[in-house]
Amino acid sequence: MILFPAIDLKDNQVVRLRLGEMDQATVFSADPVAQAESFAAAGFEWLHIVDLNGAFAGRAVHEEVIKSILAATRLPVQLGGGVRSLERIERWLEIGVDRVILGTVAVKDPELVRAACRRFPGRIVVGVDARGGRVAVEGWAEVSDLAAGELAKRFEDAGVAALLYTDIDRDGVLAGVNVEATVELARATRLPVIASGGVASLDDLADLLVHEEEGICGVVCGRALYDGRLDPAQALALLAGGEEI
Repeated sequence: MILFPAIDLKDNQVVRLRLGEMDQATVFSADPVAQAESFAAAGFEWLHIVDLNGAFAGRAVHEEVIKSILAATRLPVQLGGGVRSLERIERWLEIGVDRVILGTVAVKDPELVRAACRRFPGRIVVGVDARGGRVAVEGWAEVSDLAAGELAKRFEDAGVAALLYTDIDRDGVLAGVNVEATVELARATRLPVIASGGVASLDDLADLLVHEEEGICGVVCGRALYDGRLDPAQALALLAGGEEI
């Protein structure tokens, strides 16, 4: 199971939001490149980057910062936030992003997702961001009538690399992962699922690891890494099947 350290970008800084609210952002670093290098040095094998300003604006805002991160670390990156067109997907992939996360367009323009999967096989992740079990869009500012499982089923045959399931009600508040909902989604689809939102301790990772064979392939962690609640070496050893250090 892959542990993805999160780098959420707002106004060129690394932040963590509380419950997805842009006005409740805690700044953890004014230097995103240094933060990425720190994660690389700690042994992480992927980075999870979100252009938060882009998610609300519907366009890329932090391209230059992200290019600098890619150049500095050489780690594979999955990236989301404000991606609304094939041209933008292609641009991100051209500059070195490995996988692009599509959230809002998965709800509003599903054919775009299918077209992207055909054109860039294995490089598209569908973001399933849920608040109260319903999918949220436009930087989580709007909640749709679509259930998380319904969205997942729409893309089972599209060639999606994975689903990124985020429980917004737990995001950034260290309330623990919603293991039940994550496992329910994994059981309901043939697609691999990456868990996100609420990771607070090694116990959360252990609870997810139990269900790895049911399709949970990774977990995104942010605040718990930044405030020291989760030790990178211990977390990586646990998910790799090694002993806790």
